[in-house]
Amino acid sequence: MKYLLDTNTCVFFLRGKYNLDIKIRQKELINCYISEITVFELRYGAENSDDPSKAHKTLDSFLSGVSIIPIIGSVKRYAKEKVRLRNNGTPVHDEFDLLIGVTAVENGLTLVTDNIKDFKRLKGIKIENWVTRK
Repeated sequence: MKYLLDTNTCVFFLRGKYNLDIKIRQKELINCYISEITVFELRYGAENSDDPSKAHKTLDSFLSGVSIIPIIGSVKRYAKEKVRLRNNGTPVHDEFDLLIGVTAVENGLTLVTDNIKDFKRLKGIKIENWVTRK
């Protein structure tokens, strides 16, 4: 199985939380991808951190080991899904989440997120949550 790691999953991994390093090793990093939108969000987080230089270096290391999926191939699905959700009266208010979600669907990837409520309305999406809170 192939996975698209949502931004919150990447943040938890980078912070060493929820044993995500073990889960990613079990699934194998070669089977894990991120959206280029996630790169934008992670860069913003690094720049906004207490130590941007250190955060960017940590992020650079992470990004060098993971495949990044471009969003351009998901443009038509994005437009259709945004209209469908709006017409159903359930629009997605976070454009980045919508872009990440449709990228997962378009590429046949299971989305790994701790934010299931914002993605579960997307048509055809497969979701897993690897975060286990004690």
